[in-house]
Amino acid sequence: MTNLARCPWCGTDPLYVAYHDTEWGTPLHDERALFEALILDGAQAGLSWFTILKKRDNYRRAFDDFDAERVARYGEADVARLLADPGIVRNRLKVAAAIGNARATLKMREEFGGLDAYLWRFVDGTPIVNARRDLAEIPARTALSDAISKDLQKRGFKFVGSTITYAFMQGVGLVNDHLVSCFRHRELTGL
Repeated sequence: MTNLARCPWCGTDPLYVAYHDTEWGTPLHDERALFEALILDGAQAGLSWFTILKKRDNYRRAFDDFDAERVARYGEADVARLLADPGIVRNRLKVAAAIGNARATLKMREEFGGLDAYLWRFVDGTPIVNARRDLAEIPARTALSDAISKDLQKRGFKFVGSTITYAFMQGVGLVNDHLVSCFRHRELTGL
């Protein structure tokens, strides 16, 4: 698959290419994976996604494979453990946000049935398919990411500003921002 036309942001690193080719922009409906993506996108704030992607396995280990029920029960000993873990971004605010977001996720399950039902209602269950020809056309945020971000914050989520929310939307396939020249744009449009 090395000769396929791809979005240029993924470069040539095998990890990044694999993420682009198999995950980014693919409609995601798995509760655990959605929670993971939400936490990792928040952890990315101020950093590159590639930095977080390289640490993803460490995050999975450190955060009990993103089991929201377990993470929601974390206390001070867990915070200390996480802040001492060199395999993740050791930022107190981001660690606290992950735990708080787990608790907010559990409340969301009570109200909507889960992150999947909550998130996909914003796009009527169907990904928004854009037809961008150049990376410069892709916005950092949109009116929809503004609205989702505001609603998430109202529900107690942290590290979910509009730019982070738009990156999350792209990653979990709420929006297809693969360039039209990319083979994944065509594959995902048929989903």
